[in-house]
Amino acid sequence: MIRRTGEMQRHQVQENEVAADPAADEHAVVVRPSRDADVEAMLAIYRHHIRRGIEQGVDDGMPQPDDLRDRRKNLRDRRFPHLVATLRGEVLGYAYVVLFRKRPAYRYTVKHSIYVHHANVGRGVGRLLMRELIDACAAAGFRQMIGYIDADNAASLALHEKFGFSRVGCLPGVAFRYGHWADTVMVQRSLGPGATAPPPLASASIR
Repeated sequence: MIRRTGEMQRHQVQENEVAADPAADEHAVVVRPSRDADVEAMLAIYRHHIRRGIEQGVDDGMPQPDDLRDRRKNLRDRRFPHLVATLRGEVLGYAYVVLFRKRPAYRYTVKHSIYVHHANVGRGVGRLLMRELIDACAAAGFRQMIGYIDADNAASLALHEKFGFSRVGCLPGVAFRYGHWADTVMVQRSLGPGATAPPPLASASIR
C-alpha cells in the first residue's frame, strides 16, 4: 500500500516524497528526487551491477563522484527524473532516464535505467521506483519509454511486463558476461497518449 507525504499531486515527484510499505519490510521506503548526498551510495550500487560477471582487469569506465553529480544536475535541469528509494536514510536503489537518442526528432522518447542494491533485490524496491519513474516521465510530457534488459534477467523482464512494457526486439550476443555471450531484450511502453496524438505546443521545450 502506498501513502503520500504532503499535499502535492501524484505526478509532481520533483517536489514531493512518496512512501511505501514493501511486503518484505515493516518500515516505509521513501521514493524521492536524488540529492548530491546520495551520489556515493548510487555509485556503489552501480559499481556492483556493471562488474557483475566481468573478469578482473577489464576497464569498467567507472565515473567519479563529481561526474555523477554533474550528470545528475544536467538531467534535473532538463526535467529528466532522477530518483532514489531510501529506507531510514539508506539508499536502496535509484532510477533515471536519458534521451533515447540525441537527435531532436526523438525528444519525446526516453531510455530508463533502474539499479537496486543487491541486498534489496526482490523486496519491491524496483517496483516502487518504476511506478514513480513512469509517472514522472508522463508528467514531463514524454511519450515513449524504452529499456534494455539482460535476456536472462527473468525478474526484471516480469517487472517490466507488469508495468505494460512489450518486448520489441532482441540483440543477440551483445554482452560477454560470466564467460559466455548473452542477449539483450529491448522493451517499450507508451506514456500518456503515446503516439495517438501529437504533442502539445507547450511541450516543445523538452530537449
